[in-house]
Amino acid sequence: MTESNRPDGRTLVFGVDALCEGVLSRLPPGTAPTMRSLIAEGTSGPLESQLPPWTPSAWPSIYTGVNPGKHGVYGFLRFTGYDWDVVNATDVREHALWELLSEQGLRSVVVNVPVTHPPATFDGALIPGYTAPSDPDCHPEGLLDTVREEIGEYRLYNRQLSEGATRDERVNGYETVTAQRGDAFRFLIEREDPDFGFIQFQQSDTVFHEFPEDADATERVYAAIDAEIEETIEAVDPETVVLVSDHGIGPYDGYEVRPNSLLRDRGYVETSTETELPSWSELSKREIRADPSDGDADASGGGGPSAAERVLSSMAAVGLTSQRIGTALRRLRLDGVVLKVVPSGMVKAASEHVDFAGSTAYMRDRIELGVRINLAGREPDGIVDPDEYEAVRSELIDLLTSLRTPDGTPAFENVVRREEVFEGPYVDEAPDIVVVPTTFDQYLTASVREETFGSPREPWNHKLHGTLAIAGDGIDAGEFDDAHLLDVAPTVLASFGLPPSDRMDGEVLAPFDAGPPDAYPEYQGATTSTDDAAIEDRLADLGYLE
Repeated sequence: MTESNRPDGRTLVFGVDALCEGVLSRLPPGTAPTMRSLIAEGTSGPLESQLPPWTPSAWPSIYTGVNPGKHGVYGFLRFTGYDWDVVNATDVREHALWELLSEQGLRSVVVNVPVTHPPATFDGALIPGYTAPSDPDCHPEGLLDTVREEIGEYRLYNRQLSEGATRDERVNGYETVTAQRGDAFRFLIEREDPDFGFIQFQQSDTVFHEFPEDADATERVYAAIDAEIEETIEAVDPETVVLVSDHGIGPYDGYEVRPNSLLRDRGYVETSTETELPSWSELSKREIRADPSDGDADASGGGGPSAAERVLSSMAAVGLTSQRIGTALRRLRLDGVVLKVVPSGMVKAASEHVDFAGSTAYMRDRIELGVRINLAGREPDGIVDPDEYEAVRSELIDLLTSLRTPDGTPAFENVVRREEVFEGPYVDEAPDIVVVPTTFDQYLTASVREETFGSPREPWNHKLHGTLAIAGDGIDAGEFDDAHLLDVAPTVLASFGLPPSDRMDGEVLAPFDAGPPDAYPEYQGATTSTDDAAIEDRLADLGYLE
């Protein structure tokens, strides 16, 4: 496709993490009018997510149109033996939409889409999103400096506020970075004159994790995102608008489920307490607020709470996560002091962790929804003989399938072999067993505690259905019957009259016509590591690293 026959209209994708009907129904009726209008006036409906329904794997599935077995990303972490790195764009081993469009002579602008750092070379411009460093490489080189010169400050993470920021300062920060996304997107569209644009907003999910019971914070964040969508549509006047989320989010009534505790009790997991300090993710806000009851209550010299206990309680009360509390205490060199007043039983529980090399099987990362087997010849110190692999896997499937919550509900609605869920050349990088919480009403954790079940850490959990709306010229109001997250990429290609890639798993959705698939260039690239320190802190703050 040459410059002379580029399409006249543009397609813009607005990604709103966690957007779903359940979220919109909880907002005041006048909030998010633009998103509501796109849903009402376009073809729309629930969008089935994938497994696992989390940001680092789901957004790559959206922008490639292939399942994790083909692109290779299952969670925030990439494992090499028992070690790990935070995933980056080189772990996504399939071409993104904008790369395919570039092959067809079409230009793109991409802003804040997760797992896009370091960026590939294509016709257009890209500012990376989630999992990128705070000052990431962009495409083309020097782009971020140009954007900042034009619009002023541009931040990737709200965490760049001071550690002592108040609730209002943090919510204001969400509104600020949301506006920065929109300003950058519109500037780049004006500068690049693209055919395709893709902008993603992450704060729509983060606000539920940071302020789980703060309706005002949620309303403000969604109002800010909606305003950016409205202003962009008015400024750009695209032919086609796609509103999409990677998953839903909602309240749940279930339990915190700890598969590693079950596996420890059944002899599959070995644990260790060989660490100087506890995993602060285990010192939950609920436990920090609780009164000591195991004999350590007098550590401060009296029956009432000590100064350290009051500090911990105050930090929890204003919404600081336990991970951030641990970071702050270490920086102030107070972590050892706090250990003297925290109940010893709680410290022991927080210090116990999985000995991966000594275990038969374990949950490595709750985000990837699975159990990994310590297979000899594959893992550095694997202990399960390959001849026993299937027998061990069957035992584990039976054990996990039979697990019941204290009220008698099955903990998992599905426990299956990975090849029953994923397809492609990277299935062998998935957990050996995939576990699906019943209606996602249970909260999984890879932590090891005394009991297999506990009270949930927060009132919100990801849900399997997000939202999709397609609106624009010639698109009538209607409903999708069974749209899937993998359908987004081939549908975007169809909006330009282009066929889907023959590697894509999704289908073209109405109102666009599906042509026969075509063979696009194969992905060829090497996986590399990037500086993970800043994003590791951010993921820990949100409870994604335990």
